[in-house]
Amino acid sequence: MTAHPPKREVFDVAAGVNIDNKGFVRTVEAYEVTPYGLYMNRTADHPRFERLESWLIPELGLRANIFHYLDGYRAGQRLYLDIGEFSGPDEDGRWHAVDWYLDLVDHPGSPLRLIDVDDLLEAVGADELSAADAETAVGIATRALVGAAECGHDVQRWLERECGGPVFWLDRPRAPAVP
Repeated sequence: MTAHPPKREVFDVAAGVNIDNKGFVRTVEAYEVTPYGLYMNRTADHPRFERLESWLIPELGLRANIFHYLDGYRAGQRLYLDIGEFSGPDEDGRWHAVDWYLDLVDHPGSPLRLIDVDDLLEAVGADELSAADAETAVGIATRALVGAAECGHDVQRWLERECGGPVFWLDRPRAPAVP
């Protein structure tokens, strides 16, 4: 595999669009800004999933995603956590995501699974990602792995504890924050 630059996305709340790494502009059905992050809900023009919900949580260095997969794809997967640099809003109200290769996959009741370590190492070796950013990515992953384990492998509960507020989804409406 050849190393590629980190994937970058823009979340333009005012325009109601999400601009992906390749410049594709997709209409967003719902954005919600909270004190701890940005929620996005949009349809997906993908052969394996029909909808994407995401939370950008800058302080945690995470983008939490639910891919609404079509039947036969990734049964049992709940959350998919991208590790990286997430920021916003900027002076134009846009949020930004830079994916640092590492990902965590949540299958409820099981420990989070860390994936794409090879991509991270390859990117560092090809000077696509600095060693400092790679070290930060490993720290973010470690914090999430340990935190979820401390919450009985309930990633949702850990996210809400860390955010201090609800991390809601279409199938999980707002609920009081978990202490």
